[in-house]
Amino acid sequence: MARGKFVAYYRVSTERQGRSGLGLDAQRRAVAEYLNGGRWKLIAEHTEVESGKHNDRPELAKALAACRVHGATLVVAKLDRLSRDAAFLLTLRDAGVEITAADMPDANRLTIGIMAMIAEHEREAISARTKAALAAAKARGVTLGNPSHLDRRARRLGTAASARARSAKAAQRAQDIAATVRELQAAGASSLRDLTRGLDVRGVPAVRGGRWHPAAVRRLLGLIDRA
Repeated sequence: MARGKFVAYYRVSTERQGRSGLGLDAQRRAVAEYLNGGRWKLIAEHTEVESGKHNDRPELAKALAACRVHGATLVVAKLDRLSRDAAFLLTLRDAGVEITAADMPDANRLTIGIMAMIAEHEREAISARTKAALAAAKARGVTLGNPSHLDRRARRLGTAASARARSAKAAQRAQDIAATVRELQAAGASSLRDLTRGLDVRGVPAVRGGRWHPAAVRRLLGLIDRA
């Protein structure tokens, strides 16, 4: 039984199919049947007219942005509506969005999980090869450096990477919300208070959930301007 917030993504392969609705109605029916009977809210629906061989899909990008903004799950009728490209599905995994399919609700998570396991196996293999190379170098008498110095350097690099990740996440969220902010400004919202009220009315959750405050909107505008 479906629960929570969802954003639906449909794909048709040709412009003719997009105009005629061929295949689109079936996808909508499948999603509706999957959601039926639960406590759910459909935030938005996005339809892509594109070949499955191409990964440049603006409507999918909008759907993912809406999922991140609202904390929603991306729902598709069938897994092949996304892609048969494993690398593309891994990119979706890294988009920070939950994904489900009406035909096999667990299959996509399983598929992505298997691919993640393969990637992890490759990382472990690289790590093992690196350790073996270091051990061989040490056996030859090569000085590998002071371990405590390396630990401090690793901690500094880890802290810097964490800060970059937080900054990138904040910038991505600002980019996701930018279109809504521009719509509000075009409708006459000129002050921080107007934008704060508008974001709340639109149901866009603040960064940490809940309602917006003018100070948070000011920070959001700063991130949007720097994008």
